[in-house]
Amino acid sequence: MLKTIKINNQQINYQLKTSYRTKNIRLSIYGDGRFIVTKPYFISKTRVEKFIITKSNWIISKLKKIVFSPYKNYLKPEENKKRYRLYKEPARRLIENKIKKLNEFYGFKYNHIAIRNQTTRWGSCSKKGNLNFNYKLIFLPEKMIDYIITHELCHLKEFNHSKRFWQLISLSIPDYLGIKYNLKHRI
Repeated sequence: MLKTIKINNQQINYQLKTSYRTKNIRLSIYGDGRFIVTKPYFISKTRVEKFIITKSNWIISKLKKIVFSPYKNYLKPEENKKRYRLYKEPARRLIENKIKKLNEFYGFKYNHIAIRNQTTRWGSCSKKGNLNFNYKLIFLPEKMIDYIITHELCHLKEFNHSKRFWQLISLSIPDYLGIKYNLKHRI
């Protein structure tokens, strides 16, 4: 259900979803500007609106970053699918070559490599050792690609973001903090 709420004299559109599995109100803001609020079935719409108001500073700041970010691709769904089909295999070749090169240092074992069309992630690693990467990596500078791949490779050893995990990354990418910061608003 599409709803509108006034926050700081701005009309904000959001989609309201009801879930029987969630226990708390969840706010999600996506890279394409969608704002989705998921509520448990037992919480009223009035309570949801009060909750949104309490989080108004966070919501406005996130929406501003999306609107003014120069890195976003605002493609229609059909254009996005065409672009994915066009760049999926070149991205796969690039990523597989990078994984071989970067993993020479670490020597981690992994299973499957998948290239996906994701809207909120650059990559992920499953507990089964499967590595997933966004095809859009192909458009990033080489240092950022190396960081993302190293990040997911290090999850094969440390499946968390603990101090040991970040130390693993720093072994091959000592300037990872700067790269991580610059990457934050590109997806």
